[in-house]
Amino acid sequence: MKFKRKVLEPEEIKEMYPLSKDLEKIKKDNDEQIRKIFTGEDNRLFLIIGPCSADREDAVIDYCKRLRVLQEKVKDAIFMVPRIYTNKPRTTGEGYKGMLHQPNPNADVDMAKGVIAVRKLHMDVLEQTHFSTADEMLYPDNHLYLSDLLSYVAVGARSVENQEHRLVASGVDMPVGMKNPTSGDYKVMLNSVNAAQHPHTFIYRGWEVETKGNPLAHTILRGYTNKHGDSNPNYHYEDILRLINMYDENKYLNRAIIIDCNHNNSGKKFEEQIRIAKEVLHSKGHSEIINKLVKGLMIESYLEDGSQPVDGAIYGKSITDPCLGWEKTENLVLELAEQIRKINSK
Repeated sequence: MKFKRKVLEPEEIKEMYPLSKDLEKIKKDNDEQIRKIFTGEDNRLFLIIGPCSADREDAVIDYCKRLRVLQEKVKDAIFMVPRIYTNKPRTTGEGYKGMLHQPNPNADVDMAKGVIAVRKLHMDVLEQTHFSTADEMLYPDNHLYLSDLLSYVAVGARSVENQEHRLVASGVDMPVGMKNPTSGDYKVMLNSVNAAQHPHTFIYRGWEVETKGNPLAHTILRGYTNKHGDSNPNYHYEDILRLINMYDENKYLNRAIIIDCNHNNSGKKFEEQIRIAKEVLHSKGHSEIINKLVKGLMIESYLEDGSQPVDGAIYGKSITDPCLGWEKTENLVLELAEQIRKINSK
């Protein structure tokens, strides 16, 4: 290994970009609303929505400002958290790994600058739109750079079996979603949730730490690949009931499910997210227990439909997985809100 440069500690970055008292209050209010959704005190749909990767600040801020206007139209039925994913797992290890690695996608890797760019982006979204955000826990050591800004964390399909991810999730003060692994094994996912919901003692960033457990750790169904590498969905009515039955086999501090409408559930056919989201809400309307435990959806959307190469010049178009464009996103969210209103009026 070649040691290139020293990266600032989380405390140093937080001192450079501190959270004001006003922003702390806004985030605290957001967190409380999200907590109530996961505990069943609030029957709104939780929607984690945004670009596959947050590749440039100007387009992400633009997207989030549009999302804020849309949020006000559906606030009685849906609570949204922008998906601001700044570090990306890569299946083969190749490709753009997110803003954390490359603050400028067309420049060299510089993670020392990346940790600053990432905190600045999440803070700017909170300051300019009053949305607190979601990111993926790709590197557990890096959580403290954003711990006072995030309202939601996801552990990816390739990380969910990792012991460190599970232990750190047990000490995170927000909902943490555990995705099913790429194999689709529900038991692995549930083991991860169980571990995260209970207390642990372990070494973290050079310290012996103790956690109390995270009761808001939960499952995310994102589809899977079979032994031939083909995509298979797991968002259907029967798939959800199967997971609920497995939840019932053990005692969990809290039971909750999120459905990821893209990835292997859609076969990465981004427009299929529209149909999948509506089908999940149909299942919620048909089954009382599914309606109770399926708390929300993940949707990948940006300003423009589809995707482009990393060096593409189209503003607001994904440089990783294809996303729904803004027009389709807005129409979908409005339709989902109407479905939720009907379900909640029964």
